[in-house]
Amino acid sequence: MGERAREVVAHTEHYVRAFNDGDAALVNSMYTPEAVAVWEPGQPLTGQARADYVIEYLSRRPKIHTTTRQSYVTTDTALLIVDWAIATTDDTGAPELLTGVGVDVLRRGDDGHWRYAVDDPYGDSGE
Repeated sequence: MGERAREVVAHTEHYVRAFNDGDAALVNSMYTPEAVAVWEPGQPLTGQARADYVIEYLSRRPKIHTTTRQSYVTTDTALLIVDWAIATTDDTGAPELLTGVGVDVLRRGDDGHWRYAVDDPYGDSGE
């Protein structure tokens, strides 16, 4: 595995820790300003709406586990296919287990940090 590929794997591990710690500010810093996230199938969010969704969602204290299925890295762009499971609660407070196959595109910024440009946790849903 090359250095860039290791960086992308480390980014994913850092994201999981921040997510599980409920650190919305840190999670949001791991996205490009114009990033698109599709946390509800067929409903892409970007900008402040995406950031606000992270804050609200992490307030439920969900816990995520991920396994990278595939990783392709070029100079400044990466594509990840990730199996994930989130233990959370639904709108009524009942326990809920969500699972999926995510398709993520990351870009490496001028500062050397990788950030999500596209985050589609339901990449296998066809929507």
